[in-house]
Amino acid sequence: MKAVKIIAIVLLVAFVGIQFMPVERNQSDGVPKTDFMLVNDVPSDIKNKLQVSCYDCHSNNTQYPWYNKVQPVAWFLEDHIKEGKAELNFNEWADYSDRRKKSKLKSIISQIRDDEMPLTSYTLIHGEAKFSENDKKEITQWLERLMDSIE
Repeated sequence: MKAVKIIAIVLLVAFVGIQFMPVERNQSDGVPKTDFMLVNDVPSDIKNKLQVSCYDCHSNNTQYPWYNKVQPVAWFLEDHIKEGKAELNFNEWADYSDRRKKSKLKSIISQIRDDEMPLTSYTLIHGEAKFSENDKKEITQWLERLMDSIE
């Protein structure tokens, strides 16, 4: 029984200790001129859906939930954000080549249709980020038109 108490105390001290380890925050002061929403004429309803469902992980400005202050959750979130931005960063859209834009749009369309994005782990906590079937159809059709308009 004494070993269990020692292990519990060590784990508690470790848990408290990691709370003081900083994480890099993904927040910027403004929206750059290269942002997807500024570069493209995005209808307001689609704009809102993409911002709510995509921008936390795929832009330079994450709206952090309260639980981001608790480790190891903060590390988990930061890892997802870094991976998301490495794959697609909507704030850098205008800097992408036309070929890359088409590739990204094709990937976005496919992932929305296949329910791969937004991630289930994200929509479990952020229910408003989940796309309805109608949302998916509306967004993917608009993205297809955008893809066709790129030379």
